[in-house]
Amino acid sequence: MNLSEWLIFILILQIIHGLSTWKLYLKAGRKPVESFIPIYNLIILMKIINRPRWWVILLFVPIINLLVIPVVWIETIRSFGKYSTLDTVLVVMTLGFYITYLNYTDKKLTYIENRDLQPKTKTEDTVSSLLFAIIVATLVHTYFVQPFTIPSSSMEKTLLIGDYLFVSKINFGARTPMTAVALPMVHDSIPFTGTKSYLFNDDRSQKETSLQNKFQLPYFRFPAIENIKRNEIVVFNQPADTLRDMDNFHPDRNYYKPIDKKTNLVKRCVGVPGDSLEIREGNVYINGKIPQLPKSAETQYNFIIDTQGATISQDVLVHRYGAREGMKYENGSFALTNTGEYYLTLTDKEAAAIANNPVVKSVKKYLSPKGKDEGVFPHVPSLGWNIDNFGPIYIPKKGATIKLDLKTLPFYKRIIEEYEQNNIKIQGNEIVINGKTSTSYTFKQDYYWMMGDNRQNSLDARFWGYVPFDHVIGKPVFIWFSWDKEGSGINKVRWNRVFSVVNGEGQPKSYLVHFLILIALYIAGDKIIKKRRKQ
Repeated sequence: MNLSEWLIFILILQIIHGLSTWKLYLKAGRKPVESFIPIYNLIILMKIINRPRWWVILLFVPIINLLVIPVVWIETIRSFGKYSTLDTVLVVMTLGFYITYLNYTDKKLTYIENRDLQPKTKTEDTVSSLLFAIIVATLVHTYFVQPFTIPSSSMEKTLLIGDYLFVSKINFGARTPMTAVALPMVHDSIPFTGTKSYLFNDDRSQKETSLQNKFQLPYFRFPAIENIKRNEIVVFNQPADTLRDMDNFHPDRNYYKPIDKKTNLVKRCVGVPGDSLEIREGNVYINGKIPQLPKSAETQYNFIIDTQGATISQDVLVHRYGAREGMKYENGSFALTNTGEYYLTLTDKEAAAIANNPVVKSVKKYLSPKGKDEGVFPHVPSLGWNIDNFGPIYIPKKGATIKLDLKTLPFYKRIIEEYEQNNIKIQGNEIVINGKTSTSYTFKQDYYWMMGDNRQNSLDARFWGYVPFDHVIGKPVFIWFSWDKEGSGINKVRWNRVFSVVNGEGQPKSYLVHFLILIALYIAGDKIIKKRRKQ
């Protein structure tokens, strides 16, 4: 629904609220007409149920309102003496319409003005505390900071599999949820069950007609405190996500997902709006130049290490030369090819180091040759583009206008049709947008080019194209924990990465010791203050 449709929907709900509660307002000493006045009726209701007025705000906060509204229903019937478990179940299971039933049928209802708000049982107290914690956590998770786990090696060695991040929503502006009906604190599926966690019909053919899809909210983002900078690490929703499960790349069909429920990814923003991007021999060129990457960035490539069959210790490969990926035997050890070569993923610095090993005869970076098509964006075979030789390509900027013809359309068709919601038809040599022949197009939002630091082992913009700004989630700022599944004992924890910053300069520096010292000082200070107060 668009904004006007949502306003009409909310107005209808206010009328239903008035029809369902006007007698209860009267019993509470209020005027029945107050139950029909939008927003004001909810303020009065908070007064009737002895709850703070700011609860009204929570009733309009997406996702959080799904938790608060049932609480208000329960508090309403309890304000009129309905405390039984059956009453509670009925008001929740009927989506609040049990209140309507009481409003018109129960003449013995009596308003309890000074109702005791304290929980009557330990179970009730536990449920109330848990619900409050979930509401606060959802608020923080949705609008301020979201935890995120690195699931793949696309950002090795900058971010490692097993890094646990905090992603700031406020840096680029917190995006309000677009899927209005969903479980809090989870993304697109319910843990352990794998079932969908939100209300939406993911059959594309029913995108516009399904009733489930009418509850989508318009896109809105709070003001940002900074813009996305070139070569900054960003978390975003995968624009072309059609997977039911991000771990299953072969679903039974394509699944159409709302923006905020698409798979979360983390990549480096190598190109910002207005840039011209090209990849030559694996090197990224922006506006004709190779940009200076942050010192913390460690780009990797695939290398062929020719030893003519001589082996190198696995421990040396891993700990001296930093090899983490490559061709391996089933037991996990790095393997030699039939021609006596290792196939390893390394940084240029690591490749230079391994080249000095006495058994190594040559080190060659494995690159796809120029002119060889590998099915990359914009999926035009005649271009002959691949992940190592790509472009040049323009990254659209909000308000910029480009020439549009059959040659340029493949680059921008998805933007025009999917991201900016226009109807495109090809009639002969003409491009018709929303019923009008068009030879140009002006972009409605900014777009970005996201790539993994593990350059040849990353599913990124080279395959699915531009990332719209409305798909941006936030900025990773902090690694609060890092777990190495291949480590052993205490070394399973990467201590040098715990409590370290992301997007910083140089190698990660752990601030865990500093944090523990602050905690110790706080505890000691708190004890001293309490001791002095007793004296």
